Amino acid sequence: MTTTGRVSFVGAGPGAADLITLRGARRIAEADVVIWAPTAVDAECVREHARADAELVDFSRVTPEEITDVYRRAAASRQVVVRLHSGDAATGGGVQEQHDLCVRLGLEVEVVPGVSVVAAAAAKIGRELTLTEASSTVLISPESSELVSEFAALQTTMAATVSGARVGQFVEKLLQGGYSEATPVVVAYKVSQADELIVHTTVGELESVVKQHKLYRPTLFLVGAAVKAPTRRVSASATTSVDEPLRAARPTRWSRRAASRIATRVDEPIPTSAPAPVAEPNPAWTAVEEIQQSVRKPAEEPAPKPKLVVVAAEKPKPPTVRASTATPKKRPSARKPKRTAGN
Repeated sequence: MTTTGRVSFVGAGPGAADLITLRGARRIAEADVVIWAPTAVDAECVREHARADAELVDFSRVTPEEITDVYRRAAASRQVVVRLHSGDAATGGGVQEQHDLCVRLGLEVEVVPGVSVVAAAAAKIGRELTLTEASSTVLISPESSELVSEFAALQTTMAATVSGARVGQFVEKLLQGGYSEATPVVVAYKVSQADELIVHTTVGELESVVKQHKLYRPTLFLVGAAVKAPTRRVSASATTSVDEPLRAARPTRWSRRAASRIATRVDEPIPTSAPAPVAEPNPAWTAVEEIQQSVRKPAEEPAPKPKLVVVAAEKPKPPTVRASTATPKKRPSARKPKRTAGN
């Protein structure tokens, strides 16, 4: 329990419950109140980490004044509040204004960074966004930015979150800035979540792809040569145009052992030559659960100190005198010699 109340702005990552940091999971487990938006943060993330008795506030259903009231109540009642943000809370999401408000209310405030959606999308497609041959800078332009054309003129890799209604304007500004219609684009929607969508397309086809998949909500677009999909070799003996199957490496003793240790899901591929091992818990996830349990369980009361028992010291017994019935022998006394008349 804090002395003044605490508000933590936690980056929940791109959406998957296990892509949150250990510190973020701990803060959620400690929270008395969790503020979050179901449209931005997957419900599983809150369900896995929040306490059963925690108060959940849907950010999309309350007004800014009501959120301020939550902060005031936290300051008055010394509560612990977590405000969940999708992706990385340190790089966006309107954290600055709320952070300064909590400081003025006298609350302890911290920002817990998280895995950004851009990083998760780049990891998903296996591309390095700052590849030297393609670009040296990644520019993240907000949806409301009017500088897309200027950014496009730099011919760098661009990461932009745009709603479906504004994709047409976004494409026009990309073309005005110098990107060609053949410039690669990656459409990344709900990365790491169950219904994620990753599509490789081009600037010229971007608007039609968005309409085809009915992406009306804000979606991340990665634009630039660095996100171009790698080309796969095609087997010369194949009669149809299909990707050449990847050659499976021969499993070794060490690879089987590693697979048996890190397997966390039933559907995780295991070398076919080795028997399917029993899935063991993921060490990182086990650490999260241990943290949660240590926070959720009430602190154990310290063992009572043993009472000091004063034991009265035993009084020494007087020595016992025993009477003897035997007649004591008289010691011979040394008699002085008698004096004679001559002496």
